[in-house]
Amino acid sequence: MNNEKDFLGTEPVGKLLLKLALPTVAAQLINMLYNIVDRIYIGHIPKVGALALTGVGVCMPIIMIVSAFATLVSTGGAPRASISMGKNDKASAENILGNCFSMQIIVSLILTAVLLLGNRSFLMAFGASENTIEYAVSYMQIYAAGTIFVQLTLGMNAFITAQGFAKIGMLSVLIGAVINILLDPVFIFGFGMGVRGAALATVISQACSCTWVLSFLFGKKTTLRIQKRYMRLNPAVFLPTLALGLATFIMQSSESIISVCFNSSLLKYGGDIAVGAMTILTSVMQFAMLPLQGLGQGAQPIISYNYGARNVSRVKAAFKLLLKADLCYAAFLWFCVMMFPQIFAGMFTSDPELLAFTGTALRIYFAVLLIFGIQMACQLTFTSLGKAVASIIVAVMRKFVLLLPLIYIMPQIMKNNQVNAVYMAEPIADVIAVTFTAVLFTFQFKKALKAISQE
Repeated sequence: MNNEKDFLGTEPVGKLLLKLALPTVAAQLINMLYNIVDRIYIGHIPKVGALALTGVGVCMPIIMIVSAFATLVSTGGAPRASISMGKNDKASAENILGNCFSMQIIVSLILTAVLLLGNRSFLMAFGASENTIEYAVSYMQIYAAGTIFVQLTLGMNAFITAQGFAKIGMLSVLIGAVINILLDPVFIFGFGMGVRGAALATVISQACSCTWVLSFLFGKKTTLRIQKRYMRLNPAVFLPTLALGLATFIMQSSESIISVCFNSSLLKYGGDIAVGAMTILTSVMQFAMLPLQGLGQGAQPIISYNYGARNVSRVKAAFKLLLKADLCYAAFLWFCVMMFPQIFAGMFTSDPELLAFTGTALRIYFAVLLIFGIQMACQLTFTSLGKAVASIIVAVMRKFVLLLPLIYIMPQIMKNNQVNAVYMAEPIADVIAVTFTAVLFTFQFKKALKAISQE
């Protein structure tokens, strides 16, 4: 392979992480606008804003699943492509890219068919009430038709970032976000389309991003190019990719399962207002999760490339910087939420009752956010090193072993305030999960570095 990507193995790690992480964090923040801007506008629709916001919030588990399938392929493929680049094996890297492209198309077609046929049933099962189901169905029918654009944009953009083209990756997201922000008020209020307008604006903006991403990966400026000879699916290529991406898939898809459990439990103890508050909590959580994922994506090419090149010192340095950055950001956001919960809640609703209810819920739900940077740094580094099993273990532990049971256990323990008890499941699960992940990572990281130092 040419030496054009050697900067991943030679440039100072601090400068390199800053160079790659700033665009990826910006891209994640911009990407967050896709759904959050929709919810901000929808929450302020005259007279029906609170119910419409709750209805669209019920769609979030399905949208998370769609995104999770995109990351199943991309977060397994992109690190493996970077590792191959570190080994100067461009052919293998392009083979991974081509297989992932084909997989994304197949997955998106299957998801589109399933969502169009069964969205009402899914939405009712996911916590919609008779008051909110029509808003949820109106949004989901249009969003489902654009599934292929979401899949290809999210999935293939990871390969742009993995090559070190972080600014191009950021532009991929920026193009769609700007179009979405411009079209939302036009369709929602100007054309009077309400939640259908929000969904249509999202689909059009994702289609524009998709066009940009594919034109780059099929073009001449990219290092790894999508080529026809590598698009034929090869189990020896795509199965290890799916195995590595499974941890991120579990983490993201479980968010939808957890969201369903939260919604059903909150509907039982607190009604539509408690579910509406959960929609806002999920939105604010994106302020935490997406920038942390952006930092991880910025560090991923550095860690993966140097792990493939067997450069132990640079792998260590990149992880330590990632951990510090994650902790600083998580602590800053925690402070803001604890001090100014009403400002975060006010972004999404002007309803006085929902605003007051959400302020208290935010402080409970985000009580231990300041330590969550440890969880994200360790989990994303496992993926960057190609450690599929360890990644899956920490993902399953936090969501399925801890949080899922606690959603139902806590209301039985705190029967005097069962709604707040449901929200409290999140911080309790996070404390235990972070401790477990930190211990596991300490042993596994040393083992991985020892293995490449002896090769």
